[in-house]
Amino acid sequence: MTYTELNDPALFSAQEKDAFEPSTIVQNDFSSALLKYGQSSSTRPLLLNGDCLDVLKSLPDESVDFAMTSPPYWGKREYQNGGIGLEKDYRDFVADLCAVFLELKRVLKSTGSFWLNLGDSYSGKGLLGIPWRVVFELTDNQGWILRNSIIWNKLKGGMDNTKDRLGNVHENLFHFVKQSKNYYYNADAVRSKPRESKVVNGSIVSATGVSGVRYKRQIELSTSLSDAEKLSAHAALAGILADLSCGKVSDFRMIIRGQQRATHSDSEKVSGRAKELRDKGYYFLKYHPKGSKPSDVWDILPEDSQGRETHFAPYPVDLCRIPLLATCPPGGIAIDPFCGTGTTMVAAQRLGLKSIGIDISEQYLEMTKDRCNTLL
Repeated sequence: MTYTELNDPALFSAQEKDAFEPSTIVQNDFSSALLKYGQSSSTRPLLLNGDCLDVLKSLPDESVDFAMTSPPYWGKREYQNGGIGLEKDYRDFVADLCAVFLELKRVLKSTGSFWLNLGDSYSGKGLLGIPWRVVFELTDNQGWILRNSIIWNKLKGGMDNTKDRLGNVHENLFHFVKQSKNYYYNADAVRSKPRESKVVNGSIVSATGVSGVRYKRQIELSTSLSDAEKLSAHAALAGILADLSCGKVSDFRMIIRGQQRATHSDSEKVSGRAKELRDKGYYFLKYHPKGSKPSDVWDILPEDSQGRETHFAPYPVDLCRIPLLATCPPGGIAIDPFCGTGTTMVAAQRLGLKSIGIDISEQYLEMTKDRCNTLL
């Protein structure tokens, strides 16, 4: 039976839905729990206790909108109730993780996104490259599409007494989708607010001081542009200054043949902008009126566990914010198959989103429940 069929409101009475308490830790009948949770109004997480692969296998196809997780590192820590991360060979660890992610792919909607934070490990003095081994398995053999590789700069590292290598202060965060087009993505939700343009001596000037005067002079003095190209460039510059004045762009840069080099590549075979520079003599880099998107390097401090009796993984709430805002639709359901102490769930609840946490440790799920209940 599909998720749509199981999600028929007639299957559950109003009394059953009202009585359903998402914060309860569920240990069986996971599919029914998910369906009741989907019909409830609560944004407290649904917590499923069991082996993540077994739990995922019990959930309906395409039943969640978003997935984000930070699995256990290989060979670094003994987690509650064992589980993935304790394999003797790192290749078995990679295989076990990828088996979970293949099942996760089935559960994730075709419009969904999967974000994976994965730390690396050393063996015999050698860095194993585990994150990228997992990525290649997912893309080459499971059909996932990798959209971004983000560097999480943790700003501070742990104790590192090694004398023959640099300290480790970054981890990878990967963004995967199931299809190359039409997956949910709201770039506007994560843009930074642009600085505003202003009027100086009657002329519009961008927030970074671009008024067009320098570009006009470069066009007039150019020996690379024909007279027709100069007329076209002046008209186009006047048009984009008008767009700046009415807020259609927040800023711009003009690239003029013979004055500035093409961005990214000078090869007309691989760069459309280089071709435009050849054919027209100029092009514009336009800055979005709602601000710029985040880059793929994020400076975020790890979770601070000082003063806590119980260990929290370094995976921080702030790491989940951009993925949730950009790729989980309003009213959507997020899932974390390695829930741990509930960081993904906390981030989702703060944003008013439903979430499902899976963990083999009931103790960790109790911690998740406590963390999320404090948000009420």
